[in-house]
Amino acid sequence: MSDFIQSYNNDPFVGNLSTPVSASTFTKGLLSNLPAYRRGLSPILRGLEIGMAHGYFLVGPFDKLGPLRNTDAALLSGFLSAVGLIIILTVCLSMYGNVSFDIDDSKDLLQTREGWGQFTAGFLVGAVGGAGFAYLLLANIPIIQNLGLS
Repeated sequence: MSDFIQSYNNDPFVGNLSTPVSASTFTKGLLSNLPAYRRGLSPILRGLEIGMAHGYFLVGPFDKLGPLRNTDAALLSGFLSAVGLIIILTVCLSMYGNVSFDIDDSKDLLQTREGWGQFTAGFLVGAVGGAGFAYLLLANIPIIQNLGLS
């Protein structure tokens, strides 16, 4: 067992373990392809991609589990609730960037105040767009189902 689990970079003071899962080539490749870690991607595009994914998946829980779930307004209220949460998350991202990045000498543009501002703007646009796309898909399910039957 001790052959598989070791200290990260053989440094016992790091507080992280190197396991076959965390140190595998597959895991490193998967994580390096996420938009937050992908090289050569501008902060605004990172925020846009992350925002689209999060906004798309926020409408459904509000639609199906919200207080208006058994009414005709459930989908619209789910969309508006998702947009409200997206605005709250964007404000939180902005506050985080303002207090975290005061020195603009980082190697990664995302870890500067200006880069984080671009990331936050991209997140807002992407998340509202993703939520809007999910709303349109859910609102037009009967039309989409009839397309496959013809």
